[in-house]
Amino acid sequence: MDSTERPRGPRLEWTVVAGDCTGIGPLLLAATPEGLVRVEFHAGPDRASAMIGALVSRLGADAWRPAPGREVLLAEPVRQLAAYFAGALRRFELPLDWRLSAGFNRQVLQELDRSVPYGAVVGYGELAARVGRPGAAQAVGHAMGSNPLPLVVACHRVVENGGGIGGFGGGVETKRRLLALEGVLPELLF
Repeated sequence: MDSTERPRGPRLEWTVVAGDCTGIGPLLLAATPEGLVRVEFHAGPDRASAMIGALVSRLGADAWRPAPGREVLLAEPVRQLAAYFAGALRRFELPLDWRLSAGFNRQVLQELDRSVPYGAVVGYGELAARVGRPGAAQAVGHAMGSNPLPLVVACHRVVENGGGIGGFGGGVETKRRLLALEGVLPELLF
């Protein structure tokens, strides 16, 4: 669809925030009228195209990519991301469309969003206990890996109970950079 043509059906607006704005590479953002629905790391052209195709299919929505600076549904998410990466925002205040997450995964992600603030971390096992499933640390890890809204629902704040950094869908280096931005880890020297 031409970026100047608005869709006629349910709308899925998307954009890519350039890597020089984030310091961690390009981010794909997608929103519906209900709220932000997807954040994707490493959003080069091929990956962005594939992700939007999958979202269109799953959500039954027409995709529209407005010209930069002309976003409607994504204007506030783009503004808040810029403020976050500038160190001026500690909590995202955005409507979220949770349709891409369900059941236990959604419960864990909502608890994470609700209870682990900027600059703090939580262990996989501790987060499992918070949702009433002690011993489900591995399932919490799966929930983090399937998070459709990483960065905004800050799964980079979930670490191994023994003190290790743990995995991350955006890559361990990206996780380190985000934790350094939030003051949890020291800035890398090189």
